Amino acid sequence: MLDAVVIAVSYFAAWFLWLGGSVIELLPGTGILAKELYFAVLIPVIPGYLILYNAFDMYSSKRTAKSKYELFNIIKANTVGLLAIMVCMYAINLPDFSRGMIAVFYGINMVAEALMRKTVRYVLRFFRKKGYNIKHILLVGYSRAAEAYIDKIIANPEWGYEVCGILDDRIPRGTTYKGIKVVGDIDNLPLILADNKLDEIGITLALEDYDRLEDIVNICEKSGVHTKFIPDYNRVIPSSPYLEDLGGLAVVNIRRVPLTNTANMLMKRVMDIFGAIVAIILFSPFMLVAAIGIKLTSKGPLIFKQERVGLHNRPFKMYKFRTMEVQKEEEEKKGWTKKDDPRVTKIGKILRKTSIDEMPQFFNVLKGDMSLVGPRPERPLFVEKFREEIPRYMIKHQVRPGLTGWAQVNGYRGDTSIRKRIEYDLYYIENWTMGFDLKILFLTFFKGFINKNAY
Repeated sequence: MLDAVVIAVSYFAAWFLWLGGSVIELLPGTGILAKELYFAVLIPVIPGYLILYNAFDMYSSKRTAKSKYELFNIIKANTVGLLAIMVCMYAINLPDFSRGMIAVFYGINMVAEALMRKTVRYVLRFFRKKGYNIKHILLVGYSRAAEAYIDKIIANPEWGYEVCGILDDRIPRGTTYKGIKVVGDIDNLPLILADNKLDEIGITLALEDYDRLEDIVNICEKSGVHTKFIPDYNRVIPSSPYLEDLGGLAVVNIRRVPLTNTANMLMKRVMDIFGAIVAIILFSPFMLVAAIGIKLTSKGPLIFKQERVGLHNRPFKMYKFRTMEVQKEEEEKKGWTKKDDPRVTKIGKILRKTSIDEMPQFFNVLKGDMSLVGPRPERPLFVEKFREEIPRYMIKHQVRPGLTGWAQVNGYRGDTSIRKRIEYDLYYIENWTMGFDLKILFLTFFKGFINKNAY
């Protein structure tokens, strides 16, 4: 949102400085365009620049990143934006549109963006030094990497990390390094993760303990907590997309999740709220017809509420139009609906085939339980089953569940392979962008509404 404001203010400042705030209307042969046309151009410019900023990695986490890299990205994004505007002006044949004003906008916007982000960075780091906006991390393994990591955290309180303790089998409990204690053995990790009070896990095993790395990673990912690996041999590990440079210390994130970044989460949340409101208005006639049909053809409540598991493994009540006869809770929990299931009503079959039964979930989106796009949520009993059977299953709970998703538009809905569904969900989680969300929403209109696997 701040970026949108900066872009708009920079554009108006350039218009005022270069054209003197001209209010002259378009006159034939004058070569002067009306101010309304200049203002109209701003409508595509703002979202276009926001997309460019996202493409040039300007919304990734800035807790430990150096500001000079952000400045380079600002310059690159604005340069591409300038070229795009020029190409568009040429394509739509607007020779009288002031190129000088666009050049002034280019310079003002770069400076304003850099100053705004520098200010935000300073404010956030100020509050983190005061103990706010802190991420709590537990280290697994006492090693040189663990000591180096603690040194960096202590030396840079503005990063906003707090090491809660260390787990290790070789070092006695109570051993302290710069105020950070060894709080138990590595075997205590599942019990600690069960409390769900940690933001991150840092694996800092000594070289001789690397034979346990796979088991520890599996435990961490089964819990759904974001996990990073700080290798004891960080000086020889090559750079990669998942390697974080923590002031010269290599930190390998086990899994890249763009939506753990606050700016990305806010952008997605704004789109969810706006999209849900528009969808409720747009599809209200279909929902009204569905409600009347349900009430006329079967007894029972209009809305069916079912517990599902959402962000950070937290349960919530998901809404659907009721498509089955009212049944006891133990019968409802028997399993997925099968083909020709006698529990499904006649109107329910239509609602399921057309996905109209899912439309009340727009209200789940408004509440913040769900997103328009994301992995589909499952019932708690299936989550417990799949977390033991399918590796990496619990990673899907690092983001909000969605009304539609990458797996669904690729045909994995209803009674289809859970393993394949998870593969698509993980791809979405690791490769999320606003453009990817828009692509999935677009495909949903053509491939996602009619569900051949819905019974």
